Amino acid sequence: MDLFLALVVGIGASAACGFRVFLPPLVLGVLSRTGQFHLAPGFEWLGSTAALVLFGTAAVVEIAAYFVPAFDNLLDVAATPAAVAAGTLATASVLGDVSPGLRWVIALVAGGGVASVVQLSTVAVRGASTLMSGGVTNGAVASAELASSGSMTLLAVFAPFVALFIAVALVVAAPWILLKLRRRAAERR
Repeated sequence: MDLFLALVVGIGASAACGFRVFLPPLVLGVLSRTGQFHLAPGFEWLGSTAALVLFGTAAVVEIAAYFVPAFDNLLDVAATPAAVAAGTLATASVLGDVSPGLRWVIALVAGGGVASVVQLSTVAVRGASTLMSGGVTNGAVASAELASSGSMTLLAVFAPFVALFIAVALVVAAPWILLKLRRRAAERR
């Protein structure tokens, strides 16, 4: 995979990490393990049995936790830096033909940056959902985030330019979404 295409795949997968931290690495690992996707040299471990068990268990726990009212908002405190790390890992794991130093710089800036913007947007949406509905609609938000994470990861691998378009749209729309949610929250006070 050439560098540009790898970066496109990485950005799409990183955006998915902003919705759910552990699902994208799990999906990338499963696709690698089944031969449907090739990770960069040195990152084949994502498809190892130990990694799949670890990411699978963590993904199930994370998914379930977001359906617990009030705990979902607390989970965002840990999930935000974890999303940056997962987004960085997702991008680094697909960048093959670059030096290790450059790989990690690109991964942190592009992957970690995109994951953080998406994650912060989900935190704002969940916060607004909690404020407006007392947490009643947070399950719907969690479901949408889960579907978005899985879909974005698969799109990143199988339709990377579609995933890139969505990721760019999310990053561009994020400030507007955050401002709008902030105004609504201020009006409700």
